[in-house]
Amino acid sequence: MNYKWNYRPPTQEQREAAKALAKEIGISPILCKLLLERGITSAAEAKRFFRPQLSELHDPFLMKDMSRAVERLNKAMGKKERILVYGDYDVDGTTAVALVYKFLQQFYSNIDYYIPDRYNEGYGVSKKGIDYAYETGVKLIIVLDCGIKAVEEISYAKEKGIDFIICDHHVPDETLPPAVAILNAKREDSTYPYKHLSGCGVGFKFMQAFALNNGIEFHQLTPLLDLVAVSIASDIVPIMGENRVLAYHGLRQLNSNPSVGLKAIIDVCGLSDKEITISDIVFKIGPRINASGRIQNGKEAVDLLIEKDFQTALEKSNRINRYNETRKDLDKSMTEEANRIVDNLSDLSERRSIVIYNEAWHKGVIGIVASRLTEIYYRPAVVLTRTENLATGSARSVSGFDVYKAIEHCRDLLENFGGHTYAAGLSMKIENVPEFTRRFEEYVTSHILPEQTSATIDIDAQLDFRDITPKFFFDLKKFNPFGPDNHKPIFITQNVYDYGTSKVVGRDQEHIKLELVDNKSNNVMNGIAFGQSSQVRYIKTKQSFNICYTIEENTHKRGEIQLQIEDIKPTFK
Repeated sequence: MNYKWNYRPPTQEQREAAKALAKEIGISPILCKLLLERGITSAAEAKRFFRPQLSELHDPFLMKDMSRAVERLNKAMGKKERILVYGDYDVDGTTAVALVYKFLQQFYSNIDYYIPDRYNEGYGVSKKGIDYAYETGVKLIIVLDCGIKAVEEISYAKEKGIDFIICDHHVPDETLPPAVAILNAKREDSTYPYKHLSGCGVGFKFMQAFALNNGIEFHQLTPLLDLVAVSIASDIVPIMGENRVLAYHGLRQLNSNPSVGLKAIIDVCGLSDKEITISDIVFKIGPRINASGRIQNGKEAVDLLIEKDFQTALEKSNRINRYNETRKDLDKSMTEEANRIVDNLSDLSERRSIVIYNEAWHKGVIGIVASRLTEIYYRPAVVLTRTENLATGSARSVSGFDVYKAIEHCRDLLENFGGHTYAAGLSMKIENVPEFTRRFEEYVTSHILPEQTSATIDIDAQLDFRDITPKFFFDLKKFNPFGPDNHKPIFITQNVYDYGTSKVVGRDQEHIKLELVDNKSNNVMNGIAFGQSSQVRYIKTKQSFNICYTIEENTHKRGEIQLQIEDIKPTFK
């Protein structure tokens, strides 16, 4: 991959500001520059950033309709009405359902949960789900991580005497559904201080408000924070503001005392003896929870997440792990097919977007394939398959481009759509696919910036090896948890040399294990460059080269610092 490196050296003004903050808080000016870029300008703000407190969570009653939501829930419990907790089939939806169900079940028994089937019902609130609620005597549905566009379905439920409380974080339309309460910080009339909660995060705020109203101590909510952290990581929402507080404490819960269901997934992932990070959730825990809804039914994921017996949870976790293996096989074969289609597009070099349709593709994996295409071709991608008489699909975006707005621009061609900046779902009549492809491409071409369509690495700071001390690494770790809006810093070091011991490793000899020196210090730095074995010939010429990397702890030698090399470029003299 031929990456372009984006690096702007700090200005004199930035250097001075970083030095001043460094003097105040006692950490490297290089790290202080990163704090300043995150809007942190004082010792007090740095302390809050490094050690987020649960007391900093916003008052949940600041959210529009929260009082109405709590009042309706209290009424349902007081009148012994049957309550249904309903959610989307992805990680965010299933963790949200598990959280609300687990919390309320401690105080109330006439409660059930429901996850729609991806294949029979599709995304969001379905009439089949409402019929199930009606047949089982449900009077109140709490819907999580979907529902904000379900105007027709919630009107249908109302006719049947069923009320709705919506807890969603997707972008609303102008017309809101006729629900008793709509909890969504992205409402146009919302004054809630934080806009980027996950669906599970909105569910947590609802339970926080319910607890406050009913005199339930906050510590009874803290065991549920592991589910919130899993949702934040998996739904790729910003990890700043309120989400940082929730993710920070959720990770602590996940590492110290995870729920039985999550503990079983951690065991199956091989993460038992490791400190779990956001990255572990994104690449290991989340995909397994998601596989249930992709391959079978998302309800199985909730069954696991609320399980109280560890042995039973392990059996359920192993079953979900098998779904994940099936998902991986489908993902591989469909991505290969998709690549062949894209490579054969006659106008690929001129196109700024990718829209492909194959009626035989598995609906549960198209979102992953769309993600793969954006990574390979650096263009917003829409992957469509056939569901009954409609083309249904998933869209994914490149950094900085709002794919939801691009889809919204074509809304007159669509039957349904929803989502947010980087990911969306949509459906349309099959005959509309060519016109959608044309209009989507037209919108993307006129709105995307040239730098958003090339492989770039944004460099945060330049280091010499002498800068990378145990103290520097200790302070860098305080920036955790990393994620959108608080990405893991990428550093550059110039003019480095092979110490003479670097070698190719891996089952297929695809990686390089490096031992490097620079010309500013005697420090020998260990590094690993995944999938970059083609570079070893140049490294061995004893000429200097430049590297960009993240700084990690060596998983095989605890306490030892290792550079994870993102890219290697020869030094041009």
